[in-house]
Amino acid sequence: MTILLTGASGGFGRRAVELLLDRLPAHELILMTRTPEKLADFAARGADIRYGDFDDYESLKSAFTGADKVLLISASKVGSRIPQHTNAINAARAADVRHVVYTSYIGKGPDNPSLAVGDHRSTEDLLRESGMTWTVLRNAQYTDALVEAGARVPLRTGRWLSSTGSGRMPLVTRDDCVDSAVEVLSTPGHEDVIYEITGPELLTYREVAETIAEVAERPIEYLDVDEEAMYAHFDSMGIPRVAVADQSVDAVPWSSEDMVTVERAIRLGFMEVASQDVEKLTGKRPKSLREFTREREGHLKSLRG
Repeated sequence: MTILLTGASGGFGRRAVELLLDRLPAHELILMTRTPEKLADFAARGADIRYGDFDDYESLKSAFTGADKVLLISASKVGSRIPQHTNAINAARAADVRHVVYTSYIGKGPDNPSLAVGDHRSTEDLLRESGMTWTVLRNAQYTDALVEAGARVPLRTGRWLSSTGSGRMPLVTRDDCVDSAVEVLSTPGHEDVIYEITGPELLTYREVAETIAEVAERPIEYLDVDEEAMYAHFDSMGIPRVAVADQSVDAVPWSSEDMVTVERAIRLGFMEVASQDVEKLTGKRPKSLREFTREREGHLKSLRG
């Protein structure tokens, strides 16, 4: 069986490739990227490196040719995902791909206010209608994102602003998400199944801030604010309200519309999803926030103001 990974030069993709190479011969892997030169090390090991761009349907159709199973690592920009994912799914079908594994996002209910959840549910609908078999991996918010990006400003200023109220999110590490994806890609079954890829605990942002403050040994005042204050906070950082190409401000690659609507979904309880699917797939308990934060202790202390 030949497996293709989109976005193979990104953080998620590269780790997935490394793990797959421990299980499969390199010639069974097709690695798609917009920057093939970044995958020269995998090419040297025998993997097939191909150019592909979600905005270029013909490049996708060419890249997917000969693949039996595709890991569709979702695009990152709210507002762009649906047309990009439509291109990818149509190209996979045209190339006779049999099975698509998609990295989606958790979230309850048809009325979930998160723009990101809306993008992902629309993509899931496209997969169901495609005629291909599919597996959906609904990843929770990355622990990595809050510890390595979200904590940067609070550790400098001593203030953490949030509009999430008492809502809870089952933070999960990116590594646990990748490990789950690799299990699905490299083992039989999993057809037409949704997995909720979550961490071991439901946490409020206040609890996240307290854990980071404790490990970094830096007092952080947690401020529960409304959405208007959150938009003003992100505006002051120079973060665009609407997603733009190649945006990244102070290690934050998301638009404020994306982040504020996720916080609204958390506050209203839409993201409170508990699951044991990571352990079911991988055989190991997912890493907790405290365990991950302890591993990043030196980095966090280096960010203190």
